[in-house]
Amino acid sequence: MNLILRIIITGALLLLFACKSVYKADPFPEPERESGQTDVLALRAEPLDTVRVAFIGVGARGMAAVKRFMNIEGVRVVALCDVDSFKVAKAQRILAAKGRGPAVEYCGPDSWKKVCERSDVDLIYNCTHWQLHTPIAVYAMEQGKHVAVEVPAALTVDECWQLVNTAEKTRKHCMMLENCCYDFFELATLNMAQQGVFGEIVHGEGAYIHDLREYNFDTASVSGYWDMWRLKYNTDHTGNPYPTHGLGPICQIMNIHRGDKMNYLVSMSSDQFGLTEYSRSRLGEEHAFASKKYDLGDMNTTLIKTEKGKTILIQHDVTSPRPYDRHHVIGGTKGFAQKYPVEGIALEPNAHCFLPEEKLDSLLKAYEHQFVKEIGNLARKVGGHGGMDFIMDYRLIYCLRNGLPLDQDVYDAAEWSCLVELTEYSVRNGSVPVRIPDFTRGAWEKLKSLEFAK
Repeated sequence: MNLILRIIITGALLLLFACKSVYKADPFPEPERESGQTDVLALRAEPLDTVRVAFIGVGARGMAAVKRFMNIEGVRVVALCDVDSFKVAKAQRILAAKGRGPAVEYCGPDSWKKVCERSDVDLIYNCTHWQLHTPIAVYAMEQGKHVAVEVPAALTVDECWQLVNTAEKTRKHCMMLENCCYDFFELATLNMAQQGVFGEIVHGEGAYIHDLREYNFDTASVSGYWDMWRLKYNTDHTGNPYPTHGLGPICQIMNIHRGDKMNYLVSMSSDQFGLTEYSRSRLGEEHAFASKKYDLGDMNTTLIKTEKGKTILIQHDVTSPRPYDRHHVIGGTKGFAQKYPVEGIALEPNAHCFLPEEKLDSLLKAYEHQFVKEIGNLARKVGGHGGMDFIMDYRLIYCLRNGLPLDQDVYDAAEWSCLVELTEYSVRNGSVPVRIPDFTRGAWEKLKSLEFAK
């Protein structure tokens, strides 16, 4: 055999062995379920005639949620908590304007613990910065509360297991507030997929591509992030720190942990250019931010393989000057759909072209999701990213009041959030394959498809 050819083959085999060795080594093993602990798939809790809610974190997202809750029957806002007393006072005025409240006020960095310990609270609605999502959720469930937590629900695989184990031990709901699952187009295409319009779903794509440079560098925290927490995270971490907006709707369509599961991923990031360029042009070459090292690559691309042989592509970019994009691409054996950059659906026998606008509108109307039929008009009026936020909140309260399983469970929260650490691990280790834990511990086929409670 030619010497050069031998070298090439040997090198390829060594590389393959190295990749398989990393994968087999499994840096994120699954802990065994404790004795007596069982899964919470399709969990039902005691119905609540009135859901007593405490909001922890009433910044931009929390304040908007308080406003939306004023349009939902069967809720009472018991407590408001934030490190900023001004924001708590502003939220109080929202309640007063609707003839509600006043709620009990809590201010200070550790006051959330006292909120979770209240005996007159059923649901903790957590809209704090990322680092507090899991600690608050875990403590709240331990205090006997249901939890709704903003995205991502966790930042590490260990935190994901904390959420899962605590939910299984306490039998309390832990729902991540993934609003994109309630977008009208996402719901319509979910309905179409479940009715076989696209045939066998083979591939899905999602993304969070959103120019956040202005918010990241808002040093006065007027319209940006409190204490610049997001920029600080981007300074120290790479991979995809915010995967759930694109991943959630695709996982629902692909029945992840409801008949299929994500097996492993490979992740790659570009180098970082955008944060440095923006800070230099806006703040000046001499500013401290202009010379700071940022770990987060501008564009992260992650590929996922499922147990049933399907693939998912997820991207993240918050530093490039480009239009907002979540992708939401569905590819099946009979058709294709995408939401960005333009909404379009292509179906057999002429899937080379998108349907004309009139036929697209007719199709989307025919497959309009039941949630939209029931409360779509009110959702559009109340708002929240076009109404999807309101549908999310409405469904959460509806299920709690009727003792029904929630639309998203703790395994969704863990599966979608675990990419934060898994993608960073892959990127920092030469884009090696990384196994995705099975947070159901073998129960991923117990449910055969995604079914919303009615």
